[in-house]
Order: sequence, then C-alpha cells, then structure tokens
Amino acid sequence: MMTPTKILLLGQQRSGKTSIHQFLFNDVPAKQTFFLEPSSRIAKHRYDTLIPLEIWDCPGNITLDSLGAALSEFSSIIFVIDIQDSYQQPIARMLDFFIAAYQENPLATLEVFVHKAESLAEDYKTENFRHIQQRVIDELFDTSQEYEQMPVNFHLTSVYDHSIREAFSRVLHKLIDSLPYLEDLLNVFCSNSQASKAFLFDIKSRLYVATDESPVDPGIHSLCCDYVRTLSAFGPLYKSVSTKDSRSFYPSAAVTLAQGSTLTYHLITPQLALLAMLHPGVFEERRGLLEYNVVFFREGVQEIAVVERDARAGNL
Repeated sequence: MMTPTKILLLGQQRSGKTSIHQFLFNDVPAKQTFFLEPSSRIAKHRYDTLIPLEIWDCPGNITLDSLGAALSEFSSIIFVIDIQDSYQQPIARMLDFFIAAYQENPLATLEVFVHKAESLAEDYKTENFRHIQQRVIDELFDTSQEYEQMPVNFHLTSVYDHSIREAFSRVLHKLIDSLPYLEDLLNVFCSNSQASKAFLFDIKSRLYVATDESPVDPGIHSLCCDYVRTLSAFGPLYKSVSTKDSRSFYPSAAVTLAQGSTLTYHLITPQLALLAMLHPGVFEERRGLLEYNVVFFREGVQEIAVVERDARAGNL
C-alpha cells in the first residue's frame, strides 16, 4: 500500500472540522452538515487522488499529549476557526500546535481556515478575517521573534459556496511534489489549444489538483465545480456503455456558455478530469487539434501518476 500524506485537521468543538471533511470527501450537502455529530475521538480518513491522503479529524479537546503521534508525521496542519467565535482560546490552542509542529518539521504547511464565512455580512466578514490574521501575527511575535516569519496561511471559507474547495485545493497543491510538471502540462495545453483557463480536477471531491499559470477567477472556478458535479451524475451511465477495457474509455463533454466561450470536460484518469475554458469558436473550428492535445496531456498526467505511485511504494 502506498504511504499516504497525512493532514491534521484541528479546531474547537463545532468549529466545522467534520463538516468540511464530510462536505468535501463524502459529498454531504452543506445544509446537512449542521446536523453532524461533533468528533468525540480521532477519526482517520483515507482518500486517494493523484496522491493518497490520510486526514485526521480530531475532537475539539485534543492536546499535543493526547494526539498519539508526532507532529513531524504530518505534512499539513489545518486549524479551523469559527468566524463568529471568540478568538482568544482557539488562537492560543492553534499556536500551541503550530509552534510545536514548526519546531519538529519546519517544512509542514500551517493553514488557518476562518470558517462559516456565510454567517456574516461582507463588511464584518472581511473585518473579522483581518482581525484574526493580525491577532495571530501579534501573538507569534510576542511569543518569540523567532516565530515572526513562521509561514502561516489564512483562508476565508464556507461550505455554502466554493471557497472551501478553493482553500483545500491550495493546501493540496503544496503536498504534491510533481505539481510543477502538472502546471507545465496545463500551460502547454492552454497555449496549444487556445484555452483561457484549465484545471485538473479530482472528480469526487471537486478539488483542483493543479491549474495553469493564469489567475483563478472565482466565477470560472465555480462554473467548473458545478459542471464536474453535473457530469458526475452520469458516471453510472458512462460505465454501463463503456467497452470491456474500461481503461481506454475516456468520456468527454462540452457546454457553450452565454458569452460564447466553451467549457470542456475530458476524463484523464478514473479520478481526474481536465476542465478547460475555450475562446469562442475554438471548439467548433479546432476540435481535432483539441482532442490531440488532450491525448498528449492525458499521457503526461498518467506518467506522473505512475511516478508518484512508485515513489510512495518505495520502488524508486
């Protein structure tokens, strides 16, 4: 079995840790996450995408002593803070973990999800988010100047929009050693296919594993997430009409948007799909070239996936 990359998911009780995990990886609807029971013990969840993940969902009262594992085992530590909560105690607990993790493994990524952003109006949301950021920076400086430059990343998140997928995608990118090669493949695809934007999506979670060098527009990202979800509903149909060798069957789809652009979907591996935004007219006029570029891209991603798998299996 491949060695998984471990992510530690922390936060106070009812901060939204379990909701985030269930929403992203088990497709629990946002409105139903409100009824989830809070974590009472550590739950370890395995999830396979381009790299295998093991996510530790911890109860709100977890401590460094009761964790039962060295922080150096974790490649990323995510602390979830309810944006409506009193910040003092969560930040104090968070910094206990972050400082200890930084001392054990300076390369671990330290992430803060300021969560349940939908609960506040825009102005208050932005103000609280900035206040939490500044409070964390001040607390680190007051603890020791050694920690002033400790890399802590902040994300404003909600399960009621795609901000949580955007945030978790950015966490995932830092854990993928082959990310620069995936980005190069996407840049070449965009250049050769006249695509204004392209994402490599994990189909089930709708996290994007990589994207090209152009900035991520929230509106286009949301469109892609929704399109993947829509097409995923047809997964059983695709399987029923596929050939006996399902490995050679790669469904594709396209939809023309209001402004004339075309959003395309191509299956790359059983877990991953390429989503691309094409300029108006390109899909109709250069579809053959597009399909050729997709084949080239698919072969590149599949080779990278083999290298990732072999490296984790200890074959390299």
